[in-house]
Amino acid sequence: MEVSTILIQTMNGLQYGLLLFLIASGLTLIFGIMHIINLAHGALYMVGAYLVYWLTGLVGDLFLAILIGVPLAALLGVLIERFLIQALYRRDHLDQVLMTFGLIMVIDSLRSIIWGNDVHSVAIPELLSGSIQLTETLEYPVYRLFISAVCAVIALAMYLILQRTRLGMIIRGGSSNREMVQGLGINIRVIYTLVFAAGAALTAFAGMIAAPVSSVYPGMGNQILIIAFVVVVIGGLGSIRGAFLGALLVGLTATWGAVLVPQYAGMAVYVLMAVVLLFKPRGLFA
Repeated sequence: MEVSTILIQTMNGLQYGLLLFLIASGLTLIFGIMHIINLAHGALYMVGAYLVYWLTGLVGDLFLAILIGVPLAALLGVLIERFLIQALYRRDHLDQVLMTFGLIMVIDSLRSIIWGNDVHSVAIPELLSGSIQLTETLEYPVYRLFISAVCAVIALAMYLILQRTRLGMIIRGGSSNREMVQGLGINIRVIYTLVFAAGAALTAFAGMIAAPVSSVYPGMGNQILIIAFVVVVIGGLGSIRGAFLGALLVGLTATWGAVLVPQYAGMAVYVLMAVVLLFKPRGLFA
């Protein structure tokens, strides 16, 4: 195998892993801090993709569509948390699963009514439509590099916010002991709403920037939800650092699995999860 091919597949794996991190980070934050199992997280990824398809058609620019779409996704997250999720905080996980599974059905039905059931494409902006020449015969798309760079910047920003700011200290405190945080005069419900809205915005943003690469189609959030849960389990529930490392491992495993053992590519990430849990039952950074 040529060095250029190895480089391209590794870059593809890292790009996929960084995109998975955006989805898994919101999922692990919601579970780690709010103790909510949100099966509708993948549906929010689909909503982000459809929003950017619709808004790009209206405003004619992908970047402007994303700037409009992310606040709309965050607002949707606020509404879901306020009117649905708040009733589940003191309920067991089965109630959470049933509620959020029902939410998947509602979102999917609304998607069908508003946008239909066709497959759509989103054009890559002309500025990022080129490719980088690696060899005489191999090129790498600039847009994929853009996705990797944006996801890496967001990952760094999340780390700095959670580890170096007062808000991050409150969020980490709410994850460890919510009663103590509330006893200090902090409205934990506002923090919960903020976390859920941020998680919704992150996963919708992932759907928005992935739309030009993967197209926009019904049910696109279902498979990504399963992989996101694998990332969360590998990294450790509630750990952003674990979600980052787990996402990179899953991205590289899925990409190289499809290249090296295509007949078993579908099970490669699950084998990885089984191996990690064999030695680290609570994940890499529980």
